[in-house]
Amino acid sequence: MDDENEIQRPPAFPVGTKVKSRLHIKNDGTFIGADIGEILINKGDVGYIRDVGVFLQRYYIYAVDFIDRGKIVGMRKREIEIEP
Repeated sequence: MDDENEIQRPPAFPVGTKVKSRLHIKNDGTFIGADIGEILINKGDVGYIRDVGVFLQRYYIYAVDFIDRGKIVGMRKREIEIEP
């Protein structure tokens, strides 16, 4: 578990920011309609920050809209980066 409390600072990615996935993202059981372990997003897929939520009062969760895949996936800061 990370010791950092992300919500002490503003979100790293504001709504509307174009981002890309730094990793392959698999379903951890929270994405309805996909099997656990199924790859939802591939490394390099591009999306846009649609919303920013908080998990465990410590971490920002970024709702990323991957338009080409037709999926909105919750991701952590370490899983995405700004796409120029």
